[in-house]
Amino acid sequence: MNGVRVGKRMIGTQAPVTVGWENIPRVEGGPVKQFIFTWFQPAVLFAAILFWYYAPNSIAKASTAIGIGIGFRVLLLTLEWFFPRHESWRLTWKELTTDLFFVGLGYTVLRMVDGYIGDTVMIEAIQKWFDWDKFTWFLAMPLLLQAFLISFIFDFGQYWMHRGMHNWYPLWLPHSVHHYITQLNINKGAVGNPVELFLIGLGIGGFFDFLPRAALLAGAIGMAIGSYQHINVRFNSPRWWRFLFHTTEHHSLHHSQDFEASRSNFTNTYIFIDRIFGTCVDGEAELLGMEGGRRMSIREQMTFPFTEGWKTLKEKFGRPVAVPAE
Repeated sequence: MNGVRVGKRMIGTQAPVTVGWENIPRVEGGPVKQFIFTWFQPAVLFAAILFWYYAPNSIAKASTAIGIGIGFRVLLLTLEWFFPRHESWRLTWKELTTDLFFVGLGYTVLRMVDGYIGDTVMIEAIQKWFDWDKFTWFLAMPLLLQAFLISFIFDFGQYWMHRGMHNWYPLWLPHSVHHYITQLNINKGAVGNPVELFLIGLGIGGFFDFLPRAALLAGAIGMAIGSYQHINVRFNSPRWWRFLFHTTEHHSLHHSQDFEASRSNFTNTYIFIDRIFGTCVDGEAELLGMEGGRRMSIREQMTFPFTEGWKTLKEKFGRPVAVPAE
């Protein structure tokens, strides 16, 4: 494969990828379908912002956000079933069972661990040790600006964590498990080794003081943008959406079997951060995964970083085997 030059890199020399929005297929169908799949994403985003901005305090609470999040995922699963982007990504019972295992892990064990050693606990310890107060002047900012800063600060930190996972071997070991997925669907973001899932969830937002409603609004913005990262649905996203926000197309390239393509598009929400640091590639890929698309079992996903790390240590520090003279 010859590949396509993007900046100083050659993309697509190891596996087929599509580079450039002009080369990506559009949604097929009549004017109603075209309209729905063009404006669905912006409509959901603006509806979420309006709801959390104007909802009464009796409704604007975490339990409401959880209910809306579950309902939204059910809606996206329905869209995947009736309007799959790629038939090769269509959800099977085996894939669904694996996904639900990791979703359940995230809501139980990982949430409990986060309560003991998560970013909130770490930040509180740092503030207590150095006698730091939170940045309370953020409270005086407009609500929408607070919400944007919460989501932006988290995504900016996640960009560097994610990029570090691709450039530093000890971090790559747990993250590599997530790159063994061979299809995208709405729950694939939860699939990965628990160590990586814990690390990727760390943020520095706790250093700042925001209004509770701003945090709920930021979560809604993240849901209305980041949920499409792993989804088997094609949208005719408006040009401004594709320029600002991380899309399914961007993330499929990140999961491509092509090495250079996989080292792009590290953000979760705001793709313009990748654009700023030169790691954005606009395009898409259908063939995903590692080792030619080898699918990992749940057992291997849970143990891979440790077994692979042990092999690496033995190869590096193990004693050479003596070969008898002939």
